[in-house]
Amino acid sequence: MRPKKHKTTGSNDLFRARLDQIINMKHELVLLAGKVDWDWIDGEIAPLYSENGRPGIETRFVIGLLLLEHIYGLSDEGVCERWVHDPYFQFFTGEEFFQHVFPHERSDLSHWRKRLGDKLELLLAESLRVAHEAGALRGQDLQRVTVDTTVQPKAITFPTDAKLLHAAINGLNRLARRHGVRLRQSYSRVAKAAAMMAGRYAHAKQFRRHQRQLRILRSRLGRIIRDIRRKIGGQPALEEAFALPLSRATQIRSQQQRQRGWKLYSFHAPEVECIGKGKASAPYEFGVKASIVTNNRRAPGGLFVLHARAMPDNPYDGHTLRDVLHRTETLTGCSIERAYVDKGYRGHDAQNPRRVFISGQKRGVFGVIKRELRRRSAIEPIIGHLKTEGHLGRCYLKGRAGDAANVILSAVGHNFRRILAWLRELLCLSLFQLWRMLACPAPLNSAS
Repeated sequence: MRPKKHKTTGSNDLFRARLDQIINMKHELVLLAGKVDWDWIDGEIAPLYSENGRPGIETRFVIGLLLLEHIYGLSDEGVCERWVHDPYFQFFTGEEFFQHVFPHERSDLSHWRKRLGDKLELLLAESLRVAHEAGALRGQDLQRVTVDTTVQPKAITFPTDAKLLHAAINGLNRLARRHGVRLRQSYSRVAKAAAMMAGRYAHAKQFRRHQRQLRILRSRLGRIIRDIRRKIGGQPALEEAFALPLSRATQIRSQQQRQRGWKLYSFHAPEVECIGKGKASAPYEFGVKASIVTNNRRAPGGLFVLHARAMPDNPYDGHTLRDVLHRTETLTGCSIERAYVDKGYRGHDAQNPRRVFISGQKRGVFGVIKRELRRRSAIEPIIGHLKTEGHLGRCYLKGRAGDAANVILSAVGHNFRRILAWLRELLCLSLFQLWRMLACPAPLNSAS
C-alpha cells in the first residue's frame, strides 16, 4: 500500500520536546527542508505501490534519510545512529517531537532503494530545482555543459587468480552447507594454505612454485564442482539453486591471466568490469563506468551535477554522448548549446556534432568557446569530491541496480552539499549586513 501521508499536530506535548523549540530554525538543514517539495516526491513514488496491504513508511522519512546519508557521506547504519541524537536530522525527516529511539529498521533503506530504481533520478531533478529556487543555479548555466566519465570501484579486493579460486571454493562450500549437500571433502584448509603460499611465492618472484599452488587450487575446485554435480543430479530445486554459482566457479577455474575476452573478477559480484583509464597510479580499476555532466560556467553556488548515470559493459565514451546529452536535456528541461569533452569522446555520435568541442581542438575554437574549453578540466575536482565526500569512491551496494543507484545518489548528495553551502553563505551575508546596519547606522538627514 502507498506510504502514509506526513502529518503534524502543531500542538505541544507535556512529556516530549518540540523540535522547533530546541533547534535553530535558521540552520541550513531547516531551510533546506522547507525548500524540498516533499508532496511532489510522494506523488511520483505513489504509483510504485499497490492499493492493498499495510501502509508503507512515510516518504519524507526514508527519502530524507537517503539524502542525509549521501550529503554527509554516511553508511546506512551510520545515518540511523546519527538520527537518534541529532535533532536537525529528525526535523529534516519530518519529525515534530524529539525521538530517543529509531522508529524503523535499517534494512528499510535497502528495500526503498530497490523499489525506487529508475525513479531515483527524480531526486536529482529535485536537487536542481531547489538550487534554482535558492539562486545557486541559473537557467543560463544549464546551456553549456562539461561531460566526462570515471570509474566507480566496487567493494572487492584486487582479483588475483589465487584469491578468485579460494573464494569460489569457499562460496561453493557455504552453499552446500546451506542446502544440506554433504560433500566428500571440503578442501577448506588445503585451499587456504595454497592461497596463502601462492601470494608469498608471487611476492618472492618464485613463479614456478606459484603456479604449482594455483594448480592445487584449480584441481580442488574442479573436484568440488564435480562432486556437487553428482550429488544434486536429478533434483530440480537444487540444480536451479546451484546453476549460477557452479557456472561462476567453472569460469574462474578455466580463465587465465592474459586471456582475451570476458573474465570474472569477483565470485560474489559478477558485474564487476576491468576498466583502464590511463592513470599511472591505478592502471586498472574494477567496477563500473559512470558518466558525469556538470555546468561549464561556474554558477553562483558552484558546479552542480546535472546528470549522472552508470554505464555497464564499459562502452566507448563517444558512443554514449548522444544519449547522455538527451537525458540531460530531459532532466533539466533546457536545451544544450555547447558541450565540452575530453579526447576520449573522439568519433562521438552527438546529434549536433558542431556544438561539441574536444580538448585540444583548434578548428572553430576562439573567443568565448576557447575560454570555456579551458574550463573543461574543472569537472575533475567535482569527480574527486563525489569520490571523497560522497560514495562514488567505493560502491557497497549489490548488483548493477546498486551501481546505478549509488551513482545517482552520490550526485544528489553533491548537489545538496552545494545548496547547503550556498544557504550558509546567504545566512552569513545577511548577518553581516545586519551587523553593519547596527554598528554603522546611516547619518540623519540634515533637513529633518
